[in-house]
Amino acid sequence: MITLLVFLPLLTALVAGLGGRAIGHTAAKAITTGGLFVSAALAWTIFIGFWLNEAPATTVPVLDWIESGALRVQWALKVDTLTAVMLVVVTSVSALVHLYSWGYMEEDPSQSRFFAYLSLFTFAMLMLVTADNLVQMFFGWEGVGLASYLLIGFWYTKPSANAAAIKAFVVNRVGDFGFSLGIFATFLVFGTVSIDAIVAAVPQHAGQTFSFLGSTVDVMTCLCLLLFIGACGKSAQLGLHTWLPDAMEGPTPVSALIHAATMVTAGVFMVCRLSPMFEASETALAVVTIVGACTAFFAATVGMVQNDIKRVIAYSTCSQLGYMFFAAGTGAYGVAMFHLFTHAFFKALLFLGAGSVIHAMHHEQDMRFYGGLRKHIPITFWMMTIGTLALTGFFFTAGYYSKDAILEAAYASGTASGTFAFTVGAVVALLTSFYSWRLVFLTFFGAPRWAGSEHIQHAVHDAHHGHDHAHHHDDGTAGYHPHESPLSMLVPLFVLGAGALLAGIIWHGAFVEAEPGAAFWRGSLAFDTHLMHALHEVPAWVVWTPSIAFFAGLGLAWNAYVRRPSIPKWWRNEVPGLYEFLLRKWYFDELYNAIFVRPSLWFGRLFWTRGDQQTIDRFGPDGAAEMVVVGSNLARRFQSGYVYSYALVMLVGLAAAAAWMMR
Repeated sequence: MITLLVFLPLLTALVAGLGGRAIGHTAAKAITTGGLFVSAALAWTIFIGFWLNEAPATTVPVLDWIESGALRVQWALKVDTLTAVMLVVVTSVSALVHLYSWGYMEEDPSQSRFFAYLSLFTFAMLMLVTADNLVQMFFGWEGVGLASYLLIGFWYTKPSANAAAIKAFVVNRVGDFGFSLGIFATFLVFGTVSIDAIVAAVPQHAGQTFSFLGSTVDVMTCLCLLLFIGACGKSAQLGLHTWLPDAMEGPTPVSALIHAATMVTAGVFMVCRLSPMFEASETALAVVTIVGACTAFFAATVGMVQNDIKRVIAYSTCSQLGYMFFAAGTGAYGVAMFHLFTHAFFKALLFLGAGSVIHAMHHEQDMRFYGGLRKHIPITFWMMTIGTLALTGFFFTAGYYSKDAILEAAYASGTASGTFAFTVGAVVALLTSFYSWRLVFLTFFGAPRWAGSEHIQHAVHDAHHGHDHAHHHDDGTAGYHPHESPLSMLVPLFVLGAGALLAGIIWHGAFVEAEPGAAFWRGSLAFDTHLMHALHEVPAWVVWTPSIAFFAGLGLAWNAYVRRPSIPKWWRNEVPGLYEFLLRKWYFDELYNAIFVRPSLWFGRLFWTRGDQQTIDRFGPDGAAEMVVVGSNLARRFQSGYVYSYALVMLVGLAAAAAWMMR
């Protein structure tokens, strides 16, 4: 079952990618989508078995992969509770994205290639989450990096898409370098890359140290921080986050697949999979907690001022990943995975809902040119409202259970870093509510502002065969009539909406409660039952903090974007420096451009002109060729056709030879 589940997306990707032209777009889409729904059905079967405590953890060998000295790597598929959770998340979201793409990509001439890339990405992610060892995990890790590059740059005729794909690839290489160093160091310390063997041997190596540059360094801290660098790159944590917003250049289904539930959660999964290692280092846990909390705050502040609907949701993803990491850093790995699980439903719902809005608004993504859409696309409006309620933690939605559990666990941990994370997390909950409802109010409420959109103007112009009718409409619509998305795009919204409402209620006990949680996870991650008990004993004000933040953020957003729409403009004029700072994303891109990009380009040009052209080429192939040319020109002068010229040359040569012999 697990073998079919994992390799079916690869098979369908090969069929669609290599045979797409032969079989046609419809067949390619049907094969890839059908394969993903089969994998999703198998994944749910496996997950329910673990949820009901009926399925045993197993490892299915595939083949002997690498054998070199002491390094022995077997390609095997590891199936336990942690894997089962990720299988459901990956295959469910991917299957729905495949179905959604039938409508969204209907007019694209490269549909077969797109669906092949989606399935290839899914296969790489499945390889990552079923990895039995670190080398296999790295294989899947790099596979999703490659597939994300292909998907983000799918519209390769757009320079911005190519730049975003390259940026994602390069930034992830930085994190992956740290991850690879962590794998090398782990093999050096443990003598194996098998995850089970490493986890079992952690107590033997806890507390060991080594000397580096005159300092004493804890072995487990070093290993965990190197591995965490990889997680920061893949999961877009502060410092290595700059690729995530630019990745919005890809088609909207790609945004939902990569940023909602799959690629960006790989880092969280890796930390939870290796949680016994992190438990052996308080320093590493504190770093994970602080980085996660700072990421959540950073992304939330930036999301408050973004105008592109997809970028707001992208920064929301970055912020929620910060929540997951500081939950893991406080030792609540089950809570981190619970938020990963629930987040997959409501964030995929929001991304696909945003795609439905963009589809209705003729590919306009700037929320400043929306307004009043709830009457025109009511199904999309209600689905996105459900997603927003879940994201912001409204009572009894999926986000309410998981986000509250994260903040309560951070407070209950009793550590300084946990207290810091709780404080920051409470502020971030308010900011999340504000920018999420800002998105809803700007998009669906108020008067239409479509007339200012170039995309809408083009749509109206094309519809009237070159006659501009925009000036005949003073209601802000420019005469444009948005339309609801086709059924293939709406069905995934209904499914994800159900998950956003019900996932928390149904699976809260299994993921988070002390006794049911211990039985559910069964050692697949470090599950602290004492912390889970303490989580339910925190003061009432801690429990109510997320809900208070929800209503405060909702009230602020309603006041600023519905009741008094002049407030945002006033705020921009009053504190232009702060607004520009947030709009420019804390100037991270500018800073990296000054520190890394420009010096790299300068060195590249220097080595190219001075090193390659003026040194290597000058004294190498170009110089040798020039010598041949000069020698040929010189020799040509003696080829005059006169006998006395040849006799002179022979005489000079004879004299030179005689002089050489007599010296």
